Amino acid sequence: MGHPINGVTAAAATAAASDAGAARWATPLALADEAMAAMRAQGFDASQVDASQRAMTELNIAHDQASLLRSTERRTLQLVGLVDGRRAATELAPRDRRHLLEAIATLHAEALAAPQDSAHAVSAGQRQAIEQGPVDLGEGPCVDSLAAAVEGLLGFRAARAPTVSLLEGAAAHVQLQCHTLTSEGSELAARMGWYELACLANAREQGRTSSFNELNGATQCLDETTAAQFGIEAMLLDLARQTAPQRLAERYTGDVVLAPAAVASLLGWLLAQVGDAQLIGGSSVLRDRVGEQIASATLNLRSRFDAPGVLGYSADACRALPVQLLQSGRLQTLLPGLYASRKTGLPHRPTAAAGWVLDAGDTPLQAMLGTVQRGALVARLSMGAPAANGDFSGIIKNSFAVEGGQVGPALAETMVTGNVGRMLRDVVAVSRERIDNGAWCLPWLQVSGLQFS
Repeated sequence: MGHPINGVTAAAATAAASDAGAARWATPLALADEAMAAMRAQGFDASQVDASQRAMTELNIAHDQASLLRSTERRTLQLVGLVDGRRAATELAPRDRRHLLEAIATLHAEALAAPQDSAHAVSAGQRQAIEQGPVDLGEGPCVDSLAAAVEGLLGFRAARAPTVSLLEGAAAHVQLQCHTLTSEGSELAARMGWYELACLANAREQGRTSSFNELNGATQCLDETTAAQFGIEAMLLDLARQTAPQRLAERYTGDVVLAPAAVASLLGWLLAQVGDAQLIGGSSVLRDRVGEQIASATLNLRSRFDAPGVLGYSADACRALPVQLLQSGRLQTLLPGLYASRKTGLPHRPTAAAGWVLDAGDTPLQAMLGTVQRGALVARLSMGAPAANGDFSGIIKNSFAVEGGQVGPALAETMVTGNVGRMLRDVVAVSRERIDNGAWCLPWLQVSGLQFS
């Protein structure tokens, strides 16, 4: 127990101060306004503040059973300050005004000690207000939706994949309110709601265990069909067939059919190549290729920055306008943020943290698999960090052999070798079916010419 201070324990005094701070900052706007005023008073040349309040109600899954139902709330403040071309940033959960002012004073000292860089800046004149998704539902309807989704998932597992265990997971309803200000007149705000469903699972049968796999997604409508929408039901069925994987008998060159989760890994490399780190570091192999054919003509990749769970503005406080990144395989633009644009001289193209759609093709998945004479159906592609030129050697996980157009046994300890850029060019088919998990909406891709070992 804490020692009394004027009849009140230290813990109680801290709690009271925290409650007073919460009352003072009843909305993210109130907190952002006070933080911006304090940063101006501290003497920053330019500043950005991001205040957010995230509330979540979740129903957890543990070992094939619904478990804990809980609600949480978190208030966060992110601060960026510039002084004489020097930058510092911090994140905190402010308790009261004194705590806020101390954090800002420390941030100012850190900025003074940082290296100078004339490319540092904050956004100017940006305006956006987002209202999106299910908010203010009330506890009853929210919990009913979570319970229906969890009941549907557990029921599917018991009936269709009894050897699979849902080790952990959750269905959740999330509400986010945030307000972003810069000293140069930008003001962006959002009030959003969405549902999430996630699970981690593996299978056990006759003393054998499959590898783990996990999937998750965000949606504006959660019910007993959501697990199928995110591909979770298909994942459970696949895991049930992966307890006795087989090794390849020999090395060969063949095709892979990448499931949407593996396609996301492929496209993640592409987004990194046109994003800040590689553009600034000079390691991007695509920097000078805008307008050129860098992928198969079957690929059309565009943004969807209003997807469930996606905040539709950039981390540097700029509106994330729609982007067509690939048009029939041609690279349409690079995606440097504000700092990267000023550092490299490239046109600024702000993007959100997620929200990408790859257009569906016209080939049914089963027909696609039927054309594979030798290769694999790949659910996960673990290739680490490819070399600067895109070369990689990685393990394919939760995958099946394909021989003569037929899906065969699960594969064990199988590696594929190739080049990520060449894989994008060697896409020979795009499926009609897609998986939409909010952050990504992706089809299956058939890619030729991979080395298996």
